[in-house]
Amino acid sequence: MLSDVKAEELMSFLTVDTRPDVKGQATEYILGLSGNRDGCRFLQTKPDLIKALVALTTDPSIAIVKDCYHSIINLSADETMHRLLLKNQDFLPMLFKNILDPAYMFADRICTILTNLSRHVKSCKEVFKAMQEQEIGLAQIVEIFCTEGYNKQASLHYLGPLLSNLTQLPETRQFILDKERCVVQRLLPYTQYEASTIRRGGVVGTLRNCCFDHVHHDWLLGDAVDILPFLLLPLAGPEDLSDEENQGLPVDLQYLPEDKKREEDPDIRKMLIETLILLTATKVGRQILKNKNAYAIMREFHNWETEPHVLAACEKLIQALIGDEPESGMENLLEVEIPDDVEVKLKDMEAKELEQLEKDKEDLLNPDHVQQCAGIVRMM
Repeated sequence: MLSDVKAEELMSFLTVDTRPDVKGQATEYILGLSGNRDGCRFLQTKPDLIKALVALTTDPSIAIVKDCYHSIINLSADETMHRLLLKNQDFLPMLFKNILDPAYMFADRICTILTNLSRHVKSCKEVFKAMQEQEIGLAQIVEIFCTEGYNKQASLHYLGPLLSNLTQLPETRQFILDKERCVVQRLLPYTQYEASTIRRGGVVGTLRNCCFDHVHHDWLLGDAVDILPFLLLPLAGPEDLSDEENQGLPVDLQYLPEDKKREEDPDIRKMLIETLILLTATKVGRQILKNKNAYAIMREFHNWETEPHVLAACEKLIQALIGDEPESGMENLLEVEIPDDVEVKLKDMEAKELEQLEKDKEDLLNPDHVQQCAGIVRMM
């Protein structure tokens, strides 16, 4: 790793006035450092280098700006770097200013950085606070996200995971679940957005987080939103159901064509099922899912699914759909108080179950399979 003297020399090259070729070599070197753990740890001790990188995102050279953003993406993927990045008071305001610019060519990279920074609650609060200070409302983010072609040079798909991360915060869920704003209704079609797994997964994650607020279940499942078909349709396949079963389903799920395909991404399938499980946590939710014959869809899905962790979630949902109703006073499973000793045992059982699922998953994977962690993005 660089000595302090070499680091100072490198720092001297990271200025707008430096010759482009020299400056380009310096930003390329830092990009290489940011792509591995040791390099990130070194850069963590050199806040001036990171501040210089942020400043160079305004450089006239596209290649240099690209390297700077790629380095910041890598740094933001490391949770230990978040505090240092957010300490720079100009950092978040610059990102939000540029993301609103419909002609800014690096907007996708900014979306990725904000997604990485907002993964954990503490830094997510900082991101949300910066939005408020810059008078950037969630309404603007949703509007940009839902406006096809808002930026001709950027897809803005990573606004989906950003919204999902922001729904960790009650303020964001309150905004999205506001009955007067119709935000949920605008997001629902993206559960089947074929052009981007990232955008699709971000919306499903957003819906899942919102369903933790059980007081809205009746509204979400009612005619005003009608969320159920948007959650079930990606899980439905081409299997033939009886006329009686078809007629019990929501209209959009009846008599599906022979070429109907299910959601291709296992993590999104799992999130869809987790959302349905949350909806079955309330009595009204269980009754509606049962009355809408969700079991028929999940039964066929269970026969089709091969991923162990998705199957485990599916089995929990099926149990909720076919099992007996909880005893009086326990109808809302999200409000049930669990004794401390029982909670410890349940967590231990869940940990063992997850460990076994991981072993099962490893058995199914070939040796050169690479698993990606959703929401964390690195670039080289």
